[in-house]
Amino acid sequence: MGKIILENIKLFGFHGCMPEEKLLGSYYTINLEVELDFYEASIHDDLSKTVDYVHLYRIVKEEMNIHSKLIEHLAQRIIQRIKKYKKILIRHAKIKICKNNPPLQGSVIDSVCVVLND
Repeated sequence: MGKIILENIKLFGFHGCMPEEKLLGSYYTINLEVELDFYEASIHDDLSKTVDYVHLYRIVKEEMNIHSKLIEHLAQRIIQRIKKYKKILIRHAKIKICKNNPPLQGSVIDSVCVVLND
């Protein structure tokens, strides 16, 4: 059993319930963890026996381009797509999405995050 981890993906998106979030957008940091058995891939040096992290990144990037009111909803969409991709291999997926510098009426906060475990 092993994990493929994409750490600190930095993307821009237009997610949120407030009108200015839809217009101005925000920066997001995403961490993705996919658990699978990649023994065969490691023995045979064969990409078809594992999950391609380039494809995982592409899924995250594509879903970030689709507006969601809630980052919880965004996280669920990403996990669902990842599970469909190579569903035979993927045993578990976890995503953490952080909205950097969220608008909190004058308060200063680095980020607000959600974590979803499948």
